[in-house]
Order: sequence, then structure tokens, then C-alpha cells
Amino acid sequence: MSTLKTEIYGISIDSPVVVGACTLTSRPEKVKELEKSGAGAVIIKSLFEEELQLERYQLDEQLEKYNDLHAEMITHFPHLEHAGDSAHLQMVKKVKDAVSIPVIASLNAVTMNGWINYAKDLEKIGVDGLELNFYSLPVDNKYTAEDIINRQVEVIKNVKEAVSIPVGIKLSPYYTHLTSIAEKLSQAGADGFTMFNRFFQPDVDIMSETESVTFSFSNVQDDLLAIQWIALLKDQLDVPLTASNGILDYEEAVKAMLVGAKSVQVVSALYKNGTEQITKINQGIEKWMELKGYNQISDFCGKMSKDNQRDPWAYERVQYIEMLLKKGSFF
Repeated sequence: MSTLKTEIYGISIDSPVVVGACTLTSRPEKVKELEKSGAGAVIIKSLFEEELQLERYQLDEQLEKYNDLHAEMITHFPHLEHAGDSAHLQMVKKVKDAVSIPVIASLNAVTMNGWINYAKDLEKIGVDGLELNFYSLPVDNKYTAEDIINRQVEVIKNVKEAVSIPVGIKLSPYYTHLTSIAEKLSQAGADGFTMFNRFFQPDVDIMSETESVTFSFSNVQDDLLAIQWIALLKDQLDVPLTASNGILDYEEAVKAMLVGAKSVQVVSALYKNGTEQITKINQGIEKWMELKGYNQISDFCGKMSKDNQRDPWAYERVQYIEMLLKKGSFF
């Protein structure tokens, strides 16, 4: 009988299928359903420091709106302060109390104090680990690429010093030298990486001539970039890797694990097919393992990483040139 036990960020889980940060993981009743369907762990919808800052500014604006209505009026409202991250913490606590599978909190901050203090707050309520969401769009030309990387290294160092629970990082694919940054973050204390963050770009409505918000689910082959990089990094890093984006069925999950992922994150698959898709993915992996004679995930995890390939250039740029040459022979 095969077992699906594996890990994410050094946290032991009973299934490689982890539900990524999304609205599904913000409701205790829904998370119970995810657990029942066989999820190995859930990652809570992210806490964004920028959202809390904006809410605080909006509250201050409303409270001070009528302060100068007439000469004798000093304040229109009693003294009030923004609640900070308390609402998010209450939600996370309810989710944590509702299930027995590991609950991992996702955090995206903009200040060093934010990274540290929110991480401490989340640890206090009992989460099993943290996922630092390194989602940023560097547009300030005062900072160099090296400044940004050094800042992220300092973030993981400081967070690791502040908490005792595992801390993983969800990376962006848009680094100049991804291998180097992953190594630096690993040395700074990262307990694992998820590849990759999914960025949403604004669109333009040409009739109203306004910006419009776009959203689309991931599709088949959206995981190919993660598969390539996990294959390249598997034998260079000593921490577990997780694949994200385009993991819609068991075949894509198996592909990711063959190149070196110890777990996969799913979101779009659940919105498209319901929470029972987790059960189908787990069953598919088990049947494939039985067919291949594997008893546990470690029997095949990384079997197709770069170092284990007969063709050492399989996942590198020379493959691109080779494919172009092969394609030319089709015409």
C-alpha cells in the first residue's frame, strides 16, 4: 500500500496536495471540507500590510472629516484606532481550531517591522508555519536589483530570528539570477520554496479608456516554468520545493514531483472542479504509484531532476535551440 506522506517547508503532511492561499481558506467550514477531501495542508489567504495601511488611512480620514466644521469643534468622534491585524488573526484562529491538518499563514508586508510583528502575531495564535509572499513590483529607480535582493535576505533572517515555526517563501520567477537568490535565501534560513507567485496584470478598456481588473484561472502547461526551475534547483538546495500554477490534475502533480517537488499547491483546480478534485488528484497519484511500483513519494521524487537526467542539458537553454532545429525539420 503506497503512502502519500511528504512535506512542505519542513512540515510533515499526509498528502502532497496543499491548498494555496485563496478565499477558500478563509472560511472554517470550507477548510473542513478541504480537509475531508484529503488536503495535506492549507495556506491561509494572505495578510497584506498595504491593505491594513490603506484601511488605517481611510479610517483616519473619516474620523477627521468634520473636525473643523466650526471654530469650537475639536473632534466629531470619540478616540478610535484601527484594529490592525486583529480581524485577520481571528479568522486564522478559527480556521486553525476547525481542522487538524497543518495550517500555514501567508504574509506580505512592506516594512521590516511589519514582516516581524505580523509573523510574531501569527505564530502566537498557533499556525504551523509561515509562507512569506515575496510579491512586489519594483518601480522605484532609487533601488537597484541588489538592494531588493539584500532586503529580502534581511527579511527572512529577521523573521526566522523572531519566530520558531517553519518559514517558507513563495518566489517570483522574475529574478535576474534565480539560482543565486534561492541559494542566498536558503542560507538565510528559508525552510523551503514555492514556485511561483502568480502575478495579475491590469488590462485596459478601450471604450471607457479606463484600467480594468483581470482575473483568469491557471491552465494546463502553466506549470512548465515551475517544473523547469524545480528540476534545475532540486539538487542545489537542501530544502523542500513546492510547485504552483497549472496543477489541475494528478498528472501535473506527478510531473512536478518527478522533477523534485515534494508537494504542489492547488487553487484554480478547486474553483473549476470543486473541492472533490483534491480526492481525485490523490487517488490518481496513488494509482500511478502502484502501477510503477513506488511505495512512497521519496521513491521517485527528483528522479527526473537535472542531475538525474541522461541529457544534462535537458532543462537548459540548449534545449531551446535543439527544439527550434527539430521544429524546422517539420516544414
